[in-house]
This record gives sequence, structure tokens and C-alpha cells, in this order.
Amino acid sequence: MNRLASLLFLWFFTTFAVAQTRGLPDFSELAERQGPAVVNISTTQVIRGQAQMMPFPFDESDPAFEFFKRFIPRTPGGGIPRDFENKSLGSGFIISGDGYILTNAHVVDGADEVTVRLTDKREFKARIIGADKRTDVALVKIEAAGLPAVKLADPGQLKVGEWVVAIGSPFGFDNSVTAGIVSAKGRSLPQENYVPFIQTDVAINPGNSGGPLFNMRGEVVGINSQIYSRSGGYMGVSFAIPIDVAMDIQSQLRASGKVSRGRLGVVIQEVSKELADSLGLSRAMGAVVNSVEKGGPAEKAGIEAGDVILKFDGKTINNSGDLPRLVGATRPGTRSTVQVWRKGTTREIAVSVGEMQEDRQAGGRSQKSARPAEQTPNRLGLVVSELTPEQKRELKMNAGVIIEDVRGIGARSDLRTGDVIIAVISKGATTEVKSVEQFNKLLGQFEKGSNVTLLVRRGEMQTFITIKGLNGGN
Repeated sequence: MNRLASLLFLWFFTTFAVAQTRGLPDFSELAERQGPAVVNISTTQVIRGQAQMMPFPFDESDPAFEFFKRFIPRTPGGGIPRDFENKSLGSGFIISGDGYILTNAHVVDGADEVTVRLTDKREFKARIIGADKRTDVALVKIEAAGLPAVKLADPGQLKVGEWVVAIGSPFGFDNSVTAGIVSAKGRSLPQENYVPFIQTDVAINPGNSGGPLFNMRGEVVGINSQIYSRSGGYMGVSFAIPIDVAMDIQSQLRASGKVSRGRLGVVIQEVSKELADSLGLSRAMGAVVNSVEKGGPAEKAGIEAGDVILKFDGKTINNSGDLPRLVGATRPGTRSTVQVWRKGTTREIAVSVGEMQEDRQAGGRSQKSARPAEQTPNRLGLVVSELTPEQKRELKMNAGVIIEDVRGIGARSDLRTGDVIIAVISKGATTEVKSVEQFNKLLGQFEKGSNVTLLVRRGEMQTFITIKGLNGGN
């Protein structure tokens, strides 16, 4: 009996061990097959400046001398030379056998010289075909033929939890392989509105930028672009540009050297639960329009500030970040349909999509009031006053009240001194603010504990701000 039990135990242990081994992926074949299509990219940028006869900051007896002498070039005269070279490293991958290579825009940004090194140690001087900073995609070309090229996947088929593999040159170590899983899809990052990033826990470090992210079939699903880090190194959160987005960008760069994007001419923000309640929406979704550019495509079509854009060309806007991506991917001049929520009902608006111009910085104005502040705060904890004639002319506004001080529950919101309150929104209704007395009366109609949503002008921009838990006084 003991012998039988031992045999059964041995059989169970062996079966379990084999099952466990079979359950773990083997990346060796993928790395061997796809590695030759991944390249190391090194760039050189010549920094030109005026001659500065600055002495070397440490003499040879200083302990810091040995460390800093590697980074601060010295001339026989003891000064710093007029020009010096800034070098950086990144990765890329071959998408066609005739030498077209994809990488990140930030890898080649400002480069005077780009060198591509293959796994067989051959080196080529590369030509930058074009780079798009908004998506961080760049296309470079080397003069070669018969090169190994990657296969491309459909990122739409990628699943959260699926194994993925990165190959690149972290810290200059060529053809390094790391693996992990897809943590999330469609991530929006601050100031990155045109890319639905793939989030992974693959180890990505400086030098991996521009390298490919593979699925287990050896197909490229994305370009490794960014990491989230407090130390500058890997912390388990990395982001890749979906390959379909990158290929659309590269086709435009190859054709014209630049990227053409659609635009509506609106400033938007996320719809929070509290804002959805104020606007009468059943759930928080879409992108609320804070302001409409004068003479822009949206204004011409009839889109108004306060509208919530729910759909663009039939595609649902779940989060505000979805809208810039959909509009940006639309060819300028296209006639599109926008579904908006306005005053408790939906309506369809036809709009002719404009073309995105180069980045422009919006100006801002100081909006300090010369009028003495009313000292008693209202139910929101705000001390407000009416606009002076000079402020109305400057802001081109006929009504509104300006915030002189923020106290109480208002101080827990994003309201600031100098903001101009334009309107109060409640249950889908928007009421224009015309005076201090009328504004405070409007606040008096809310029950204690209610949420109040305000349309606020700040500089050249408009935004919706919700204050939670209204006080009972005043």
C-alpha cells in the first residue's frame, strides 16, 4: 500500500510539474526570430554656443575631479569649447526590407546625425523622413536592401492579461528581451490626447524607447514609448503606442513628411458624476464643451459651450480623451456628425472638420478687480463682486461676477481668486449669472448638501467646476 501511495504521489507530482512548465511561456523562439529586425539607434546633436573661458570647477586634488572630468570637456587653455556634442541612445524596428524604420520622435528629436546599428554589427547613417511629436512617432530610412522586417498585428485583438515581449537597447545593451502582460488598453495620459496607449508591466528602461512590443505570435502590437517612474527607471508601468496608430502616422510622414489632423475648435473637459447630475445626464460620459473657438468649425456648425459631445461619427465618447483621438484621425474637410446633449435632449449636428495647426500658446490676462470685496462669503464660501466697466471691455463680457476671495467649501474646489463665474448649471438647466445679488439668490435655491456646478472663465479659457456639499447658511 505504501508503495502504491508513493507511486501515486510521484505520478501526481510529475504531472503537476509538467503542467506548470507547459503553462509558462517560452520566449526564446520569438526572440531568435524577431531580434534581427530590431535595431539600435544612436543620435548626435551639436550644441552650439558662445565661447566661454570658464575654468574647470575642480582641481586634481578634489575628490570630485575624477568623476566630473568625464562629463566636462576641457581645453588646453582651461576653458569650455564653443561647441559640444550631445549623444543619446534609443531603439527602433525595421518595417520594410528596403530600410524604413519606426522609432519614437523623442529619440531623434533635434539630432544632427542618426546612426542605425543592426544585430550583425553593420552600421548605417539614417535619414529622418519625418517625426510627429503629438504621437511620438518617427520614420527614418537607411540605404540597404533585403533586411529582416517585422510582422504587424491588429492591436484591436490584443487582450488585457495577454503576454507581450519587448526587445530593445536599454542603457545601450543591444537586443535585450523583457516580458510581461498587458495591464490595460486605451490609456489617456496627461498632454497626450492623440494616442490610446497600451499599458504593460514589461520592464522598459531608457534606451528601450522606440523599440517594438510583440505579442506571442511574434507580431508587433506597439512601440514602447514612455514609462511611469519616480526614480527614472523601471517601476512596472510602461506605455506603448498601438501599431495601427503608428502605421497611420508613418504613411503620412512617408507621403508628405508631415501629419495632417482634424480639429473641431473646442476646449473640452471630462464629465464627472457631479457634472453629469447637474447637466441631467443619466451617467458620466462624453466630453463637455467649455468654450468654442470664434470662427472655428464647431462654431460654424452650431456647437455651443455647455454642450456635451456624446458621439463623433457614430463612435461613442466614453471619456473626454476619446474625442481628440477620433477628431485628430479624421481627414480635414470631412463632413462628420456630432451627437450632443443640450438642455436635456440629444441632437445631431453636421460639422466640417478643420485642420490642426501648429501648437499655439493661449494667452492669459490678470483679472484682478479694483472694486473692494464684499466681506461676507456666500454659501459656497466665495466673496464675489460685479465686473467693472473696464473688466467687461477687457474680457468682452456683459455679465458675470468675479471671485475676490475663496473660503470654506469653495477652498476645497479648483476655484481661484480672479475667476469669473459665468453661469450656474443644475438639472440640465443653465442660468446666466448677471449680478452678485442674483447669483446669491440662485445659490439660496439649492438644498443643503447639494452639489453646485459653475461655468467659470479663467484667462482665455472656460471650465466647469463642481462644488460638493453646499452649506446650509446664507
